[in-house]
Amino acid sequence: MILVTGASGHVGNVLVRELIARRKRVRALVLPGEACPSLDGLPIERVEGNVLDPISLERAMQGVEFVYHLAGIISIVPGAEALMRRVNVEGVRNVARAALQAGVRRMVHVSSIHAFKRLPLGHTIDETTPLAPDSPAGAYDRTKAEGTLALLEVVKEGLDAVIACPTGVIGPYDFLQSEMGQTILGFARKKPHVLVDGAYDFVDVRDVAHGLILACEKGRRGEIYILSGNRVHLAQIRTIVQELVGIQSELLILPRGLAKAAAALMNYIYRWTKTTPSFTTYALQTVSDNSCFSCQKARRELGYRPRPLHTTIADTLEWWKRRSQSE
Repeated sequence: MILVTGASGHVGNVLVRELIARRKRVRALVLPGEACPSLDGLPIERVEGNVLDPISLERAMQGVEFVYHLAGIISIVPGAEALMRRVNVEGVRNVARAALQAGVRRMVHVSSIHAFKRLPLGHTIDETTPLAPDSPAGAYDRTKAEGTLALLEVVKEGLDAVIACPTGVIGPYDFLQSEMGQTILGFARKKPHVLVDGAYDFVDVRDVAHGLILACEKGRRGEIYILSGNRVHLAQIRTIVQELVGIQSELLILPRGLAKAAAALMNYIYRWTKTTPSFTTYALQTVSDNSCFSCQKARRELGYRPRPLHTTIADTLEWWKRRSQSE
């Protein structure tokens, strides 16, 4: 039996599908009363629980050989640090201790590329880059680093665990409409677009799921593996999308200084209106900072091979098309 936490999320539901395709028995940990459209119709066992509730984790771990821990909080808006710390740090520690006590054969923890220190431009970020629990970039970075360190402490106690750090995840089966998923859909509409002059590394969700399975099968105990894809400018993604759908619309690239001022304003608007801003200071910094990540260790030790970005975007658009037609 394989337990997957965070199974209803983007990476989670794709991982579940991949495991099912390999004829594995899957148990999904879901929050009490949680609606999980991404898991509907899949031949899996669902158990209710919470990574902050050790008793529910103890029940969920019964008879489990492998654990994939994906549950976490992602937020790039102000004010979410307390919840992120509880889930991304305490939750990881709880799952790790429950797995150790249950005697599972291996746990795969999904951390983030943001757990690493942000190096200056011109440097490549790989697994030798220090983790950054004191990162000035934001609470998400700090909590993902702290959660990774918390897991490594339980590894010292005897847990067999491997850590994977994906970059920006995109691709099909995006049932919850991630921010980048909405952005790609927006690029497919014939209307003017305003973008920031920035770039980032994006990886196909299916490659991440496959990478997690490879990490479980071949990864070395206590090791971290970066699962990156293709570094690309945001404007290049828009160009690929519009070429695929056969449209062309106007584009305005904002200078970074102007975008920074607008992002700061959006932070205040969020606080007043309690709505999610279209972009934030954190997001702007992320696409402006160094995003040269290396997955050579995963390639060498796991056999990880990310697919071309063009394929990912084409498949994403096709999935959205089929989903809209079925609704």
